Amino acid sequence: MSGTTTGSTPAPAPASSLKRLTDELTVLRPRMEEVSRAVHARPELKFAEFHALEVLTGWLAEAGFTVETGAGGVDTAFVAVHQGSTPGPCVAVLAEYDALPAVGHGCGHNLIAAGGTAAAIAAVRALPGHPGTIAVIGTPGEEMGGAGKVLLAEAGVFDGVDAAVMFHPSDRSATTQHALAAAHLRADFAGVSAHAAKTPWEGRSALAAAQLFLNALDSMRQFIPPTARLHGIVSDGGQAPNVVPSRAAVDFYVRDTTSAATEALVERVRAAARGAALATGTEAAVTETGALYAERRDNSVLAARFGATVRALGVDIGPGAPDEPAGSSDIGNLSQLLPVIHPYVQTAAFGTPSHSDAMRDASATAFAHDRTQIAATGLARVVTDLVADPEFLAAARAEFEAAEFEAGGDGSGGDGSGGDAGEIRNIGGRPDGARRLRPCRS
Repeated sequence: MSGTTTGSTPAPAPASSLKRLTDELTVLRPRMEEVSRAVHARPELKFAEFHALEVLTGWLAEAGFTVETGAGGVDTAFVAVHQGSTPGPCVAVLAEYDALPAVGHGCGHNLIAAGGTAAAIAAVRALPGHPGTIAVIGTPGEEMGGAGKVLLAEAGVFDGVDAAVMFHPSDRSATTQHALAAAHLRADFAGVSAHAAKTPWEGRSALAAAQLFLNALDSMRQFIPPTARLHGIVSDGGQAPNVVPSRAAVDFYVRDTTSAATEALVERVRAAARGAALATGTEAAVTETGALYAERRDNSVLAARFGATVRALGVDIGPGAPDEPAGSSDIGNLSQLLPVIHPYVQTAAFGTPSHSDAMRDASATAFAHDRTQIAATGLARVVTDLVADPEFLAAARAEFEAAEFEAGGDGSGGDGSGGDAGEIRNIGGRPDGARRLRPCRS
């Protein structure tokens, strides 16, 4: 992969500042690994991450950050702020710390949380008397359609944040990588129960409807774009084999490269559910179980600075391939609001699948923590440069506004001033989810 940058991107900060950051991260490494292992050892599902919340906020408070828990009305969310000596930008490092059912930290969120926290602390220490605000925002509930970042954005937690950064563990490294939009849905089927042996004809099987619905999705796959994904599970298939199930449910995701394409495919899926119900004499209802995750816009200006930093520390990294298989995340919604990066850093052997036992085990290795230390250095470099270099922030902002204009906005703040992010469309997958950024500083 190539990591070259183009055009008017501001020059990187001098090597002396990188050495200061690497020195700070070396000092922070034991605590970073301790926190990571503590989170890894006690995996918690979305919005139940109370142990992780305690461990992370305790560390940040010790480091001199002002900490608020329950941010945005979400019990396990937090905002930790370090105010600078003079006014300036507000830059946030994002921490994810929820786990997956069955496999625990098979997505490496323990590394995201510990590495991101270490990055923010290192940035503050490396830039004493820094201008502006350096924050860590704890964003729970990323997995399983929890949409924690969407909830926090709609509650105003990101108002006035100028940029947000995080990294993600992987089996390979990439400064930028596309992410699919994703709809999180549930199809409920209602039938009529009956004795499955004596009088099955008196029943109407909701499970049969669910099976037919899944078969319909299988049949659709040949006729949807190769970029799209349909996948799910039977989450309720009845209680006893001798009873015709009167209830059944399928939880499933619909994905494609854009929110618009995903929503169009959802309508076809809804029609399939109605057809399955009609064929089996049952009733169907398809509901959203979480906000639509939007496609992600990685900011190449910020990503290039991250890439240059971690390459200098020995990581082979560059932009990801546009046809690389991808997942989805609620940071996609956030990327419609402000400049963000979500680079991937290799923390596991190439070919290790995400959301697996193998990735869970890899996320507790010395190699993973070595790479997390490097990733944290890259994030800290971006954070310090953003708060200290107005030209760097302006370049990132200009790219974001250009992308916003191409998407149909004017990038002008809604009043022609050019100073704010403007109206943000559909952050939560709903028309009433739009909001405007506000300054986070006086």
